Amino acid sequence: MGRLTVLEQIAQDIAAEFGTDCEVVIHDLKTKEPEHSIIYIVNGHVTGRNVGDGPSDAVFDGIRQKGRGSDYAPADHNGYLMKTADGKILKCSTSYIKDDDGSLHYVFGINYDITKLTLINSALDDLITPKNKEEKPKQITHSVNDLLDRLIEESVKLVGKPVALMNKEDKVTAIQFLNDSGAFLITKSGDKVANYFGISKYTLYSYIDVNK
Repeated sequence: MGRLTVLEQIAQDIAAEFGTDCEVVIHDLKTKEPEHSIIYIVNGHVTGRNVGDGPSDAVFDGIRQKGRGSDYAPADHNGYLMKTADGKILKCSTSYIKDDDGSLHYVFGINYDITKLTLINSALDDLITPKNKEEKPKQITHSVNDLLDRLIEESVKLVGKPVALMNKEDKVTAIQFLNDSGAFLITKSGDKVANYFGISKYTLYSYIDVNK
């Protein structure tokens, strides 16, 4: 089985795997008519090209360089973006294929139309992005006790140090955060918070009232 036949089979497999938005094209760098370099194409509707059409910039690069010797080949290009004349956005990969003697012969290109995906991505981004882009998702709680535990964790994060290292001012900051968050509307929350921060309930209420 010749090299070209293998490349054609691979082209068919790739196009079948990724569907009609995936164009796979083979250019012949050794053709005597470089302006008609396409010798095989699947899903040519993606770019509007057919067998016998001309080369892209990447193919011209291969044509220019093929005379530099068997030890040289342009670097493959993977995952770059191109735009068609009718506005399609393509994600492309280009590979340069050599013959057994080391000379450049074919360019194997994959051009995937991601236009619809970019529109979906934009719509999803508008749908899921909060007004405050820095805001992190909050955990859904199953009970008021879970809610109180989460609020206590947030108060500790706000201070930025564990309870064992907190001074009075740190604890005042944490407890006032809990008060502003409505934590003390939860039944018996005062006892739990006081025990957590190692203070009496009297001290707890004095910390709540410290700036009033």
